[in-house]
Amino acid sequence: MISINEFRVGELYTNDEIRFALGLENLGGIRPSIDSQKNLRLVAIMTVAEEAGRDRSENPYSDRIEGDVLTYTAQGREGDQQLTGRNKRLLEQYTNPVPFFGFLNVGKQTYRFLGLLELLRHSQETQVDRRGAQRKVWLFEFRIHSQPEVVPIIEATTISAALIGESRRQNPLDELEREVTDLAPLPQQIGLVASPIQAESVRGQLMQITPHKFEHFVKALMEVNGFIKVSVTAGSGDGGIDINAYVDETNDFFAGSHVQAQVKRWRHAVGSVEINKFRGALSTTAKGVFITTSHYTRAALVEAQHQYKPCITLVDGLRLSGIVLRSKLDVTSFF
Repeated sequence: MISINEFRVGELYTNDEIRFALGLENLGGIRPSIDSQKNLRLVAIMTVAEEAGRDRSENPYSDRIEGDVLTYTAQGREGDQQLTGRNKRLLEQYTNPVPFFGFLNVGKQTYRFLGLLELLRHSQETQVDRRGAQRKVWLFEFRIHSQPEVVPIIEATTISAALIGESRRQNPLDELEREVTDLAPLPQQIGLVASPIQAESVRGQLMQITPHKFEHFVKALMEVNGFIKVSVTAGSGDGGIDINAYVDETNDFFAGSHVQAQVKRWRHAVGSVEINKFRGALSTTAKGVFITTSHYTRAALVEAQHQYKPCITLVDGLRLSGIVLRSKLDVTSFF
């Protein structure tokens, strides 16, 4: 076997090449390398993430790559996941920038090197497994650093420290930006959902819709909820407007009001940066609504309700599920 002393972004490597080069165990999605003092040297994250834009009907909770963010589910396939063992060791990167190597499984014990990973935040969410049982899982969000393109293993610690240091200087993440929260149910949704499992089952279905079709699903949902002249914009950019709509004339107080929405079928949390960019893209006469299948950070909630800026209405995955249940719109027709 050829000895590997560096990894190149986009190149393919076998499982054996990776584990021997980095000194890892043979199995597992989280593979730490520990020194003689039990200190963390490095970690390899092995994911089967779906690329953004693809449909995942078999498991809507699968790891996903959306832009430069990898949303990764912790170890533990059944029951509630615990933030212990290998899962807990990932948190050490918050205070110690040890190198995390990201690898995407492309089949037959072969992996594509994604680059070095930076832990952005971790959070707990409720999911429904294949048997219909509800469980608590931990999600880790990583920024994928595809530069430098070549990572010599012997220099990985120095490179990781420099990358993470610069990233945190440019995009500082305080406690509010790391904290992920759920929105409270709307008053009209209280008592509507028979159980959390029902709401989460709907959210799981929503995550099976492709991003493009999801915009059209939200268009249909707005139409059955009293909006008129609803249209999906020709192109969708992260800082742009996805949907334009107007309040129906039967609404005595807001008839004719212009509403613009940004729609994200995401696994990773929406932060304050996305809310700020969306606000900047709004028409001066429009009310803004941000809709996602995921969650919001506490900082996003604060930014959306900023006292000196136009307020942005937020709809997260569970609140969206409640609207879908109330509207009785068939999610599966958009698969």
